[in-house]
Amino acid sequence: MNLNSFLKEKGEFVPRTFEIGKAFPYSRENLVKDLIAGLTVGIVALPLAMAFSIAAGGSPAQGLYTAIFAGFFISLLGGSRYQIAGPTGAFVVIIYGVISRQGMEGLIVATLLAGIMLIVMGLSGLGRLIKFIPYPVTTGFTTGIALLIFSQQVKDFLGLPIEKVSPEFFEKWVQYIENIGSLNPLTLVVGMGTILIIIGIRRFFPRIPASVVGVTIATLVCVIFRLPVETIGSRFGAIPASLPLPHIPSFQWATLREVFPDAVTIALLAAIESLLSAVVADGMTGDRHKANMELVAQGVGNIASALFGGIPATGAIARTATNIKSGAQSPIAGMVHALTLLLFVLFLAPLASVIPLASLSAVLMVVAWDMSELHRFIRIIRKSPRSDMIVLLTTFTLTVLIDLTVAVEVGVVLAAFLFLRRMVETAEIRPGNPDIGSELVYGPSNEHPHELPRHAKDIEIYEITGPFFFGVADILQDTLMTLEKKPRVFILQLAQVPAIDSTGIAALESFLRYCKKHHINLLLCEIREQPRRALEKAGFIQELGEEYLCSTLDEALKKAEAQKQDKKA
Repeated sequence: MNLNSFLKEKGEFVPRTFEIGKAFPYSRENLVKDLIAGLTVGIVALPLAMAFSIAAGGSPAQGLYTAIFAGFFISLLGGSRYQIAGPTGAFVVIIYGVISRQGMEGLIVATLLAGIMLIVMGLSGLGRLIKFIPYPVTTGFTTGIALLIFSQQVKDFLGLPIEKVSPEFFEKWVQYIENIGSLNPLTLVVGMGTILIIIGIRRFFPRIPASVVGVTIATLVCVIFRLPVETIGSRFGAIPASLPLPHIPSFQWATLREVFPDAVTIALLAAIESLLSAVVADGMTGDRHKANMELVAQGVGNIASALFGGIPATGAIARTATNIKSGAQSPIAGMVHALTLLLFVLFLAPLASVIPLASLSAVLMVVAWDMSELHRFIRIIRKSPRSDMIVLLTTFTLTVLIDLTVAVEVGVVLAAFLFLRRMVETAEIRPGNPDIGSELVYGPSNEHPHELPRHAKDIEIYEITGPFFFGVADILQDTLMTLEKKPRVFILQLAQVPAIDSTGIAALESFLRYCKKHHINLLLCEIREQPRRALEKAGFIQELGEEYLCSTLDEALKKAEAQKQDKKA
């Protein structure tokens, strides 16, 4: 099947926006629901976009630009009907590290590279593979990120007079402890009040966006009573009431080389978070997203965000859930969410200047608690296999103490080794069934064919089960070495081998040479399509000889007996 027929049949790379009225019905009533949902989630996203950007070392305006541009294009081109994208907590740590090392220009380059990687991942069909990253890996770095986000908010939450907070976890807490006597009581009251309001709204009025209410009330209290607390305006100045012009950064080789690992991490996190958010949306609605198209859209959205001075973006689970609960029917709701934020920037930006930073810190502390999912973290430690616990704790520790980039890279490698180990556990080489339908060798009169001494017949039958790849290739050689007496004929059943790689082929070639050296006839039977094609391409079948390939075990046994008779003659 060529690409055009695939796209026509599957529609894998058709954005869900283009399916409105075709793949699913759409009416004026649906449009009204989308407008209401988009307006609602736009209001919810307003404080979060600014808070995440500030926590990452950017400006509140950059968070808004990200939610506007990335949010619009990801909804327009995405593979999910309900996805809401923008700045998220998953990126806070990695962005903070990139800005501290490479500056804002380095972050923009890393975001552009990540966007390109996401597009390539989507077009390459890797969307489905991203979902197979093990649960302990994602839980480990997500909980680690949550702890780091919480730690970063302590300064603004307490109003500590620290000019520059250390990026290192332990050094940061040492600074907090050394300056705890200088905390601002009013700032602490504002932060605690915001948290209590959020908890109360969630408990008694769950349909109301709690973070918006918390920040609004905290801001009104600070303005009315003129509380001397730090605000967005006092630290960052006024938010521009306009959009920036697109800017293409200078691509220097040294910068590209330095930010490349961070770009890989950003791309992986964006892919994981966005597809996880899409899966959650599918579970809430019964819809089915297109993973590869979603990755392409994420790439386009991140490129757009970087060109307009924004930060990395991905699908936001909480905002996507809010979108669905507010009645969203299509990607139009996500685009309306972006336009709502655009209208705020153009007409109401000055209002953001009076928002107290303590209230935004309180919002992020609640977000950190939500994303930590401690109950899942503890459950893996208490009830999961030991290997999963080791992966979880390793990823978590590396995230907190070393670097998120290292944690993701090591986590992915651990995931690969975990998968490899389990594949090796399922694959084995075992004695085959010598009595299946064969009257020639064992005869119908034998009442106990299993008890017949096969070594006396000089025929050994073994079966390989599972993929025959580098993790299990050595087992074949070890099997022959353990035989007390070398047989005249060795039959290898491959019916349970779905795939073989170059290392498996090399093992078979080595095994064939060993058999020839010791005058053992090797027969292969029941070879499946992929292994046969691979063996033909490698020249193994030509070296073995077509006459030594059998379609069934019966055929192999007959050939084995015939070869024995020829040798006797």
